[in-house]
Amino acid sequence: MTDSALLVCGAGPDGQPVGQLLRLGNRHGLIAGATGTGKTVTLQRLAEAFSDAGVAVFAADIKGDLCGLGAAGEPRGAVAERIASMPWLPHRPQAYPVRLWDVHGQSGHPLRTTLSEMGPLLLGSLLELTESQQAALYAAFKVADREGLLLLDLKDLKALLNHLKDHPQVLGEDSALFNAASSQALLRRLAGLEQQGAEALFGEPALHLQDLLQPAADGRGAIHLLDASRLVHEAPKVYATFLLWLLAELFEQLPERGDADKPLLALFFDEAHLLFAGTPKALQDRLEQVVRLIRSKGVGVYFVTQSPSDLPDAVLAQLGLRIQHGLRAFTAREQRSLKAVAEGFRPNPALDTLAVLTELGTGEALVGTLQANGTPAPVQRVAIAPPQSRIGPLTGVERTALIAASPLAGRYDQAVDRESAYEMLTQRKARLPERPAEVQEQSLADKAGELLSGAAGQALKSAMRQAANQFGRQLVRGLLGSLTGKRK
Repeated sequence: MTDSALLVCGAGPDGQPVGQLLRLGNRHGLIAGATGTGKTVTLQRLAEAFSDAGVAVFAADIKGDLCGLGAAGEPRGAVAERIASMPWLPHRPQAYPVRLWDVHGQSGHPLRTTLSEMGPLLLGSLLELTESQQAALYAAFKVADREGLLLLDLKDLKALLNHLKDHPQVLGEDSALFNAASSQALLRRLAGLEQQGAEALFGEPALHLQDLLQPAADGRGAIHLLDASRLVHEAPKVYATFLLWLLAELFEQLPERGDADKPLLALFFDEAHLLFAGTPKALQDRLEQVVRLIRSKGVGVYFVTQSPSDLPDAVLAQLGLRIQHGLRAFTAREQRSLKAVAEGFRPNPALDTLAVLTELGTGEALVGTLQANGTPAPVQRVAIAPPQSRIGPLTGVERTALIAASPLAGRYDQAVDRESAYEMLTQRKARLPERPAEVQEQSLADKAGELLSGAAGQALKSAMRQAANQFGRQLVRGLLGSLTGKRK
């Protein structure tokens, strides 16, 4: 095994490099540890290693300092000493090919997707819908697919909901799932989403996945950074839902690659607990399935969080590279958690894993890698190799210059509002004679009365239960996609 075949993390007690074979980079990973123990620098080091190997990287920049990847480092002090202790690892201060993204379009290229691409399952999770509201949303998406109504942004969906409220007959066999009350509830949820500034996420031009995979001019993998410092604090559900959508789109669109000498893309999901907190079971099951299967598409997913317990056991079991920075245990519960973390590594007779967990200094970690045959190697205490780029954020001037020089400059900057559901339904409404308000009100009241009476009321409840139980099986386009195979 040569050093060039390794995704090097740092040096072990004997001074030799510790890392994982690059061809196993699609086996996913974990970077965990308490605040201030060096998780961000470790992420930066791994992102550089992937980029040097020609592997594209997408990462969330939560604290705003990961963007230092776009500038050359200036090692001094303890960092310079750490570099000197690793003579086998060439260290050339350099900037990396960074592409900056921002949902709000202020500190990077605007990052968008469309409602049709996100689909009702992810959107329902984002809106935190009840089962009956989720069933109504599915019914609305089915009408949009059937009638060729593009759902690109929030105004499209609002126009569709109002249209279905006024013309329930277009729902056909799904009319029992949708009524004026469900329409109003969905509209209120969308209004709350707008208050969080989430409308900026939906629209066109939407992110083209091939732009993430395009290498830099020098052959290195491009590093795409999402500025999530504002998003995580103001709209954490939007942040988590976008990452889930990205994972689902990659799974659906990328072809099978089989065994390869390196991955195609490495994803780093910081604040990973947000991906699973409050997630409906139907969605979490699909997420776990995607994580298990997407490695065959050449995608490695690396979760960054404070404790491994933030992730479901089904996901933890799939993580090949484990980098555990220091943890603190002051309570009985924390001590039990500490023991569980230690037991997650393959034991090393020369190391008391449990004791070392609380002794690790900044920039040190317990590292568990995979051996060449894919089985876990014994855990090692590792000094993390310093990155070659800057440890710390870019200045405002540097960030502006980086965005202007990006090969993606101008491609996503100007929003496009083509004809979609809002325009189409507005045109239909203009062509139809308007009914008196009292007639519309009476019609809705009669309809509600019919639905809620006797056998019809039971049918409504039964239909809602059936729709709730069928969420996953109704998805034809993809595990987490929209209802049909249409690409809008």
